[in-house]
Amino acid sequence: MPTFRRHLPLAIATALLVAIPASAQKSAVETQVWIDVATHDLVGMPDMGPVGGLARAMTARGRPRGYPQSRNIPADMGKVLDIAMHNTLRPGVAAEQLVPAGLGVGKSIPLLPPPPGERSEGGEDSTLPEVEVTLHQYWGCGAAVRAGQPKTMTLRIRSGKAGVDGSIAPGLFVPDRDIDSDPKYALWPNRKNAGRPSDGSSMVGEHRITGPGVPESLVFKLGPEADFMPGIQLETRGETSDSILTSWQPVDRARAYFLQAVAMQDEHNYVFWSSAEVPGAGYELVNYLTGSYIDKWLKQKVLLAPSTTSCAIPKGIFAATKQAGEERGVAGLNMIAYGPETNITWPPRPADPKQPWDPEWNVRVRTKATATALLGVDFSGMEGAEPDGGREPSKPEEGKGKKLLRGLLRSF
Repeated sequence: MPTFRRHLPLAIATALLVAIPASAQKSAVETQVWIDVATHDLVGMPDMGPVGGLARAMTARGRPRGYPQSRNIPADMGKVLDIAMHNTLRPGVAAEQLVPAGLGVGKSIPLLPPPPGERSEGGEDSTLPEVEVTLHQYWGCGAAVRAGQPKTMTLRIRSGKAGVDGSIAPGLFVPDRDIDSDPKYALWPNRKNAGRPSDGSSMVGEHRITGPGVPESLVFKLGPEADFMPGIQLETRGETSDSILTSWQPVDRARAYFLQAVAMQDEHNYVFWSSAEVPGAGYELVNYLTGSYIDKWLKQKVLLAPSTTSCAIPKGIFAATKQAGEERGVAGLNMIAYGPETNITWPPRPADPKQPWDPEWNVRVRTKATATALLGVDFSGMEGAEPDGGREPSKPEEGKGKKLLRGLLRSF
């Protein structure tokens, strides 16, 4: 794979860089718990065998072994759970969370601080390569490309200096409400216990957190609104040279939907598309959103209404160029269904605003469902038994489909 492609995300980030304000300071509640509940599907990719394994390995590249696992597009299929606790009374001290039997991970799970010096992301060479790439930006559902599209920008990097011709719409600001791995936090999953929920797991029921300095009152019940969402039954029809129809069944508890895709037409041309009615919406929206942002972006038609069950991608925007030779255009499509957010505080806020209120703890539970599909890759005939003796096939034996899959997942 050409060297520049390994650096492409960094080069694109350089071109799309925008000033983003710092997130608001967390509240003064002494003990806070953040729980992220996600469901993820890889559409059209077999769960077992070499293709499914390759897809999971490539999407997991650079991901931490423990917390967090559920952000943006999770590293694996199925149900994913992240838990973080910050206890100002005893920061960074291990705790234990007793969970409902229906979660299927045992009677309790350990919340542990990360090992000293642990990094959330894998290291990358930050040197900018000599490269020239053109970005084509499309947006909106519909079989035909709309007037005024695409917006186009060419990025050239020579001797470490970047030059830009043209422009594309800047990305939308999305508040950073994620909790990063930090020694002050107690986290799950972790290196001691990295178990994961099963297909039948449920968050519904009573949860209790105990440990040094943890308030004895930290007991809370979660209902169906805080449970894992059903998987997205996403279907796609059409070649990359055609209009591609995406369709899905309504997802229970979904408040809105959003789709975005990135395509590699050839080594120098990349296409960005989203289902938003306005330009600029991209991968940053494929994450948990607050209710206020969901409401605002539904009104602005950045997000699709919960009653929506289909969206057409404009004809031919992912088609390969002549420079691609025999290679077909290939695109990666992400979809998210935004679920409800639950906040529990103890003791509850008094009805009288003049009455003193000193909450002991707060729990936030976010939910979402995501799906990923590869467009322009034929998986027929790619599934089969592993090589004899567990040996990996040599590079000449790797099929074109796997090469396309590997290249796309590495690049994006």
